[in-house]
Amino acid sequence: MQFFGLELFPFLVLLGVSLSFLVCIGESAIELPENDTIPAVFVFGDSIVDTGNNNNLNTIFKVNYPPYGQDFMGGKPTGRFSNGKVPSDIIAEELGIKPLLPAYLDPSLQAQDLVTGVNFASGGAGYDPLTSDLASVLSLSDQLEMFREYIMKLKGIVGEERTSQILRNSLVTVVTGSNDVTNTYFGSPLRKSIYDVPSYADLMVSSASSFVQYSKGNINLISCITFKDLYGLGLRRIGVFGLPPIGCLPSQRTLKGGVTRKCVDSYNQMCQLFNKKLSNELNLISSRLPEARMIYLDIYNLPLDVIHNPEKYGFGISNIGCCGTGTIEVAFLCKCTCSNVSEYVFWDSFHLTEKAYRLLVHQILEQHMKDFICEKPFC
Repeated sequence: MQFFGLELFPFLVLLGVSLSFLVCIGESAIELPENDTIPAVFVFGDSIVDTGNNNNLNTIFKVNYPPYGQDFMGGKPTGRFSNGKVPSDIIAEELGIKPLLPAYLDPSLQAQDLVTGVNFASGGAGYDPLTSDLASVLSLSDQLEMFREYIMKLKGIVGEERTSQILRNSLVTVVTGSNDVTNTYFGSPLRKSIYDVPSYADLMVSSASSFVQYSKGNINLISCITFKDLYGLGLRRIGVFGLPPIGCLPSQRTLKGGVTRKCVDSYNQMCQLFNKKLSNELNLISSRLPEARMIYLDIYNLPLDVIHNPEKYGFGISNIGCCGTGTIEVAFLCKCTCSNVSEYVFWDSFHLTEKAYRLLVHQILEQHMKDFICEKPFC
């Protein structure tokens, strides 16, 4: 499948790449050890990190219209599921790479954009392949196929040796799973009638971590996208987000939290179970693959504390979103917004505000950057 067309004119492209480095590299909010660099950022996942890949898909899971993006540069809706920047942008910004992480399917994408990283995430996707099918969005397998195409284009720009260096030293994040829980498992009978909670959590983990078969010195990667797939394509620094406290999302509190809209304990318990299984699996994979630095990134505990104690973090409202009534609206249901978005943890009933995302991303990078940089066996 051809996802993206780009004419490559070597001299002009290389000139553009050189100029882009001079313009885009800014001050890093996260300090890296001396002589260590992160040349690019790559992101796979769902609407938490999608920066516009869904814009031209035939799906309701897209937000390239107001009020989304009201606080983005120029108040422009870009397909980001928030009022402004999303975690993929903030990661690239905090590392001093570039202010925004463009969507790979953005028709205005330039050759020089590829050198410092792009975004393959698609809102509505999940670890379970059924999740993406139900939403008519790009599955993780589709995203992996786009990444393979990206590698070929990058080789045409900077050559094979430099491409290998970029992939090896870049930071990769995988952010998905929430839609599996809310839409596919609890939101429909298609999986719940077959799997109990622990076995569905196992399905999610196994979908993300396939069996690696060695044959005559070659690695054969089986199944859909996995962390080992990414490793096999040359990536080494891979951060995998766990699940947030989904039971405390405004939409889930409205749908399943009763009259008082309490957090849904059964949803949060499933998230905690999955997170434990995911963390254990990542540790196992990382121990078996040389040079791998696959890091579990916790996004459960800090968001939960922010939701329960918003004033502690400079927020005022954490049980509803800024969009509409804040209790259920998301995507095309969002017609109007609050007047004081900086007070809100949630932008709509499912996604955080840029302010809340910044708090979360900064803590993750501060806590785990050394884990991505540290060389085995000295970690």
